[in-house]
Amino acid sequence: MSVVPEASNLPPSDSDGAEITPVLVAASRGDEAAWRRIVDLYARRVFALAQARLRNPDVAEEIAQSVFATLAAKLVGGGYTERGKFEPWLFRIASNRIRDEQRRNRRHPTAHDSERIERTESRTEQSKEPLDQVARLRWAMAQLSEPDREVIELRHHGQMSFGQLAEVLGEPLGTLLARHHRALAKLKGLMEQSIQPGSPGLRAGGRLEA
Repeated sequence: MSVVPEASNLPPSDSDGAEITPVLVAASRGDEAAWRRIVDLYARRVFALAQARLRNPDVAEEIAQSVFATLAAKLVGGGYTERGKFEPWLFRIASNRIRDEQRRNRRHPTAHDSERIERTESRTEQSKEPLDQVARLRWAMAQLSEPDREVIELRHHGQMSFGQLAEVLGEPLGTLLARHHRALAKLKGLMEQSIQPGSPGLRAGGRLEA
């Protein structure tokens, strides 16, 4: 059963703290309404992060389910002790699962799944942004280093505050702010480069030429 809610109900990025603590306590005692609240608040963000990094909705769904299965086990078993730091804790788990999947893919690359690609492109076509803009963004993100992609995707897909990001990545806040700023500047430069004469061109259907 999917843990990703159909409708987005995202909290502000500073929602972690006293507000979520009683919900976590209730969920640990078997309160189904509390558990649904946690899923409603965080599942789509975990899924969006995994989907952005892995570009595979099926695997992103599996990772989201795995993360929330771990959360359920920790809550019920008393293994969750990160009071006041729930979001960094949750997204550390998600980030680790995503990295594990990326390492597995590098060791055992698989052939393209045409049905999955068709589903992904169908979702892209429903985006509010023009398809060529989406294609340029994907190309530009692919040119960034892994650390630059990670900080952008955690911030913008995970919708984490910079304080939470600093905890997840184990970096000083000032360093992280500067790194995020540089990563966005690189991304902007790559986006501008993609529309300059002689730069990679768009194929039919909105894909970028290498």
